[in-house]
Amino acid sequence: MNQVHIQEIECLLVLSEELHFGRTATRLGCSQSRVSQLVAALERRVGVRLVDRTSRSVALSRFGAQFVNEVRPAYDTLTTVITQARERASSGALRQLRIGFHGSVYEEVTEAFRKLRAQDDVTMALSEIPLGSPFTAVLGGRLDAVVVELPVNEAALTVGYRFPPQDRLLAVATSHPLAGAQRVHVEELARLDVLHPVGDAPDYWMAARVPRATPAGAPIRSTTGITTVQEGLALVAGGEHGMLVCRPLAERATRSDVQYLLIDGLDEPSQMALVWRTDRASRQLVSLARLLDAEFARERIPERLPA
Repeated sequence: MNQVHIQEIECLLVLSEELHFGRTATRLGCSQSRVSQLVAALERRVGVRLVDRTSRSVALSRFGAQFVNEVRPAYDTLTTVITQARERASSGALRQLRIGFHGSVYEEVTEAFRKLRAQDDVTMALSEIPLGSPFTAVLGGRLDAVVVELPVNEAALTVGYRFPPQDRLLAVATSHPLAGAQRVHVEELARLDVLHPVGDAPDYWMAARVPRATPAGAPIRSTTGITTVQEGLALVAGGEHGMLVCRPLAERATRSDVQYLLIDGLDEPSQMALVWRTDRASRQLVSLARLLDAEFARERIPERLPA
């Protein structure tokens, strides 16, 4: 099947309005012979005469008039899409934001998403990413941004917004000997098998998730990896493992077979961030960062659990 070129369609549509090869050539910025070539090429592709032309007049054939009426709406739609795409590209705008996240998306975040849709007419495509691969999808261009835990030391990435710091808690099974207490000292981690994320994250990020040793230098054992929060909680409930989690997750992922304990002596809190590739920043991503900042400021979420 012969492929119709958009330039040929455009030429016929202009000719149908002008009914004059000279004026059509002027509008298109080309020669009259070029107009004749384009019309003839389109007629060959369609297989029928579209324009009746004599030395004195130019008119659409009966089939040509029908063809113009049928093709113009599609052409107008196409040119509108192209124009809008150019405008979005020049202003750094996107029609859809693809956001990756770990675990779940909390109410304050979804509210910021809703406000962004309302003010910028942008849709949100959300997808959960593996715990141990926080940066792969955004660096590869498959996602526009990710909501992941700090630190982020990648030169190609920008931290657009830092969420309020949160306590890190220890998840253990309710049958575990530590479960009867409300809190545990950080040195107790050396007595556990702490789950770690599995993936291609850099070593510095992995070490921030599960420290290799306690502050006193005792090694922290971690024999089992996980790719999702729910997988981790299921393993914790089995009684053989512990898992470090942030406070918001503990408040929302309540289970009768899992207990969350405050950790005394663990100085580094958990802090999430909205991260995007520096060379693919957009107006909507910056707007989202501002909306998140306003949403969390309005909520006045405390940074630490009370002692």
